[in-house]
Amino acid sequence: MRAVRRFTVRAGLPAPLADLGTLATNLRWTWHPPTQDLFASVDRGVWERVGGDPLHLLAQVPAERLEALAADEDFLGRLAGVSDDLRRYLGDPRWYQERAADPGGARMPAAIAYFSMEFGVTEALPNYSGGLGVLAGDHLKAASDLGVPLIAVGLLYRSGYFRQSLSLDGWQVEHYPVLDPNGLPLELITEPSGAPILVHVAMPGGRVLRARIWKAQVGRVPLLLLDSDIEENADDLRAVTDRLYGGDQDHRIRQEILAGIGGVRAVRTYCELTGVAQPEVFHTNEGHAGFLGLERVRELVSGQGLDFDQALSAVRAGTVFTTHTPVPAGIDRFPVDLVQHYFGDESLLPGVDLRRVLALGAEDNPGMFNMAHMGLRLAQRANGVSQLHGAVSREMFGGLWPGFDTGEVPISSVTNGVHGPTWTAKEMTELIGDPEGPGPIADSSVPDADLWALRCALRGRLVGEVRRRVRAAWLQRGASALELGWTDSIFDQDVLTVGFARRVPTYKRLTLMLRDPERLRALLLHPERPVQLVVAGKSHPADDGGKALIQQIVRFADDAGVRHRVVFLPDYDMSMARYLYWGCDVWLNNPMRPLEACGTSGMKAALNGGLNLSIRDGWWDEFYDGSNGWAIPTADGVHDPIRRDDLEAAALYELLGSQVAPLYYDRDQAGVPTRWMAMVRHTLAALGPQVQASRMVREYVESAYAPAATSGALAVADGFTAAKDLAAYRVRLAEAWPRVKVLDCELALEENTTPVVGDRVAVRALVDLAGLSPDDVEVQAVAGRVSDTDDLSDVVTATMAPVGEGRYAVELPLPHAGALGVTARVLPKHRLLATPAELGRVVLA
Repeated sequence: MRAVRRFTVRAGLPAPLADLGTLATNLRWTWHPPTQDLFASVDRGVWERVGGDPLHLLAQVPAERLEALAADEDFLGRLAGVSDDLRRYLGDPRWYQERAADPGGARMPAAIAYFSMEFGVTEALPNYSGGLGVLAGDHLKAASDLGVPLIAVGLLYRSGYFRQSLSLDGWQVEHYPVLDPNGLPLELITEPSGAPILVHVAMPGGRVLRARIWKAQVGRVPLLLLDSDIEENADDLRAVTDRLYGGDQDHRIRQEILAGIGGVRAVRTYCELTGVAQPEVFHTNEGHAGFLGLERVRELVSGQGLDFDQALSAVRAGTVFTTHTPVPAGIDRFPVDLVQHYFGDESLLPGVDLRRVLALGAEDNPGMFNMAHMGLRLAQRANGVSQLHGAVSREMFGGLWPGFDTGEVPISSVTNGVHGPTWTAKEMTELIGDPEGPGPIADSSVPDADLWALRCALRGRLVGEVRRRVRAAWLQRGASALELGWTDSIFDQDVLTVGFARRVPTYKRLTLMLRDPERLRALLLHPERPVQLVVAGKSHPADDGGKALIQQIVRFADDAGVRHRVVFLPDYDMSMARYLYWGCDVWLNNPMRPLEACGTSGMKAALNGGLNLSIRDGWWDEFYDGSNGWAIPTADGVHDPIRRDDLEAAALYELLGSQVAPLYYDRDQAGVPTRWMAMVRHTLAALGPQVQASRMVREYVESAYAPAATSGALAVADGFTAAKDLAAYRVRLAEAWPRVKVLDCELALEENTTPVVGDRVAVRALVDLAGLSPDDVEVQAVAGRVSDTDDLSDVVTATMAPVGEGRYAVELPLPHAGALGVTARVLPKHRLLATPAELGRVVLA
């Protein structure tokens, strides 16, 4: 029989255990071991059966057990202690409050809204697909720990991302489970009467898309998730939030309209209802939710009487945009006629001209609307997610700032981090202390033997999980339990274990390790120094190329000759990931450089004493120091992708066989690999603090949120005086700029003298400002190395001062030896501009 309707009944708790409900629904339990231990002690068997999910635990524990605990003084004492700890955590001042209280410090925003299309907080709330979502979840957790007043916004997907299994021939098969929000750690946002509050978003044809708002509490951070699966919507609109990254472009633009425009409306409603401060800064995590900037423009046009340009000036000042996309093909783009379909009649955004909307997303192809371009044009501050990715982004998006050198493009970088308490094995933290503070690992008080014993125990835990999952996967593929006895002995706790787990787009090169199958087989089966390899990852449901890569790995791993040394584990998620990060000795990453924006899985392995073996891409490019792992050489300059893969695969085999494995198996008399442990110890002490999400969030606060709050406050002060002034300035600039010219630039050098590096020389320029005031511009002298074609590089700049009508001068120290050149340029200048390059205008001599 099949159910005609699905619903969830939550457990009723005896009054003395009421705080268990609060602890279960605040997701701080996901990174707080004492809370986890408390729930485990309720019923350890049920706790393990439900995968460590407190709500499911409380729903399945027998009522008589709960009644017994309600009378157990020892348990009630532990419950009170953990509950008191949570209340202190939620209420006490933390790092952010201390910074905000500093009278000499930067202006700190009262609240920041953080928008993302997915959030990987916990497997108990499966609302993520991979790295972007897990990064967003770690961002919320670190913000909570630091006291940063974040309000997070996204969508609630009724089927989440897909569950992955394998067919008998190794092909990925997708399953979409139906999730009931009432069975998840969520609270419905309602009116005081109890009626659900609905967000309304206009659709073409006079229709309305409505969405409920669910709240997940992530420590101190509320996470608002919009849900369109309600009876008030037509069937096609109910399905808007059915799946993460599913459907066609029409489905996707509806999701992004709801996330951005509906998300802002949800934040406004939530803040009004709860009395929480309205956000001063809006952070767009990737371009998916970029329409939020248009809704904020609409608010100011409709509510404050500003025109579009004035509203845009105010919105940009308080907006931060993070791009995670290192290749143009990865950018979200929609056909222009699809955007016109949803925005054309102004019912969605009353008072906002469609032509202005289309201009924000314009790109080289006039038929396409580019969400990343819109994100950059709507945000005054933008960043990539590693230093290398920042450089790649400045190159990729440089066309939006014509006339500027790549290094001047206003896209900075904040390297991603991971939330240590979530991803570090509890036993590792107990042994070495807090990786962010002075602990035993830093002063070498933990003996190598103890650290090695823990690493072996964590590897053994992974081996047990591998055996369990491989057996379950084969049963799901159609094998008989009678033929699976071999799964009880696969993998070995004493063998060097290499992990590779991530999404499966082509550039991550899942099958690079298979370029020479016999060489890989030799590494796996080496008689003295064997290697075992655990692989996991999902391909997008529409990516048959990615599925074919998975099938190649699966077929290799199915070979009876190597299946005890290499496995592919289906259905990679956060619960599996922990075992991999805890237990793998080496974390392998071999993307096509520089196409990995950051990558964070290797960071999580490092927190547990794993060593990275990686192409120098993303975060590893800046954090690799020669002693915390190995850098796989790259075949830079080789443009044939087949030859490049062959060369880099050969380098990978060589490193594994000649350096990694020999070091691992080089043991002292006690059986401890002392030189290996020296690298482990160095990784934990030196890399541990660098890869923390708390470091990342502090950087966002200091380099983005606080400056955006200052700019935003200036823009709106005194009836939006500065925003209106900037809008008027841009109009004045646009009219005059084509006629602004640098008429002459000269360098004052004495005849028959050769200057030396550091000498100060006078640079003079004659400029026609075409009616602009000297206060409207900044005139700069630029000096640098000069090529045979008179192109400048390695430049330094100096602001020139007016010394007469149209005349400017400055003394400039000569920066380099050799052939140098000098020029002058004119840039816009206004108090609301974050950088002179912001408006993309420059006049060169």
